[in-house]
Amino acid sequence: MSRAGPCGALYGLARPVLFALDPERVHELTLEGLQRAHDLGATRWLGQAPLADEPVRVMGLEFPNPVGLAAGLDKNGAHIDALGELGFGFVEVGTVTPRAQPGNPRPRMFRLPRAQALINRLGFNNRGLAEFVEHARQARYRGVLGLNIGKNADTPIGAALQDYLLGLQAVYPYAGYVTINISSPNTRDLRSLQQDEELRALLVALGTERARLAQEFGRRVPLAVKIAPDLDDAQLPRIADTLVELEIDAVIATNTTLARDAVAGLPHGTEAGGLSGRPLRPRATQVVRLLAQHLQGALPIIAVGGILSGADAVEKIDAGATLVQLYTGLIYRGPALVGECRSAIAAARRAAPAAASALAAGGPGG
Repeated sequence: MSRAGPCGALYGLARPVLFALDPERVHELTLEGLQRAHDLGATRWLGQAPLADEPVRVMGLEFPNPVGLAAGLDKNGAHIDALGELGFGFVEVGTVTPRAQPGNPRPRMFRLPRAQALINRLGFNNRGLAEFVEHARQARYRGVLGLNIGKNADTPIGAALQDYLLGLQAVYPYAGYVTINISSPNTRDLRSLQQDEELRALLVALGTERARLAQEFGRRVPLAVKIAPDLDDAQLPRIADTLVELEIDAVIATNTTLARDAVAGLPHGTEAGGLSGRPLRPRATQVVRLLAQHLQGALPIIAVGGILSGADAVEKIDAGATLVQLYTGLIYRGPALVGECRSAIAAARRAAPAAASALAAGGPGG
């Protein structure tokens, strides 16, 4: 039996107890428990047995495997090494803002078990750049580390650029890549930065600062932009073209959604905030597919949204993504989901050349 077996079984036993408690408190307790296990050397047991991954080169970086942790689970970057031992090829932490802030009032996280979904309106709750950067500096994680930056809630949207510049300057020396989060629905007016002129102005300034930092530190750190699933289809090509033109290195699709059709009538279904999990999967995959069709390989896509199985991860790769990220799926499936997604993607990639060879040889469909 692989290590995924007992790991998944144990999580299955623990989940009813965890789901009886407040979601945000469980989130905190889980990270604390994971950290204690890491400190004792026990988190290696939670990771997967050696899998037949092939490294993936994206944004000029070598990813040990294509399955990553999405931002939001570890907002302060306090558990990078512990999370990394769960088998991720890359770990993204944050979103961090220049100054510490408490986020929105509690309760602000809600489970919708029948839909395998979450709604959150956390609002970039974090302890600020200084603590975040210190955690990133101390991390020994060997995969790729993504650092996700945003703006403070009380910073006027017209002054948001300064917050992003401060974030980029602070995290740059410690980042494998930096994500610019302009798509959370839980910070007032933040999504307006996805509009054409606002997006261009922000990215031009950040690109200029990135060039300066690259000279100072002797390396060019890739930039990724995380977008919302609620964008109009007509906006997606314009955003994609802007990202390519301004030499952004990847697009992350997508953040949480404000749509509620899929959870209508469910307990907590009308709570304000961003919806993630199973109901987000179709739209997130559609956004990936539309971006891929337009980009034609000009920019890599990191897919996130509704991945609760290995098949869901493969669906995102088939739609045009190069890497995938998990968050809500971990809450419903536990750490075994990481290995399941890695194995499924590896199997799909091995099968693709075999199918192409069969067609070339005049096999089925040839």
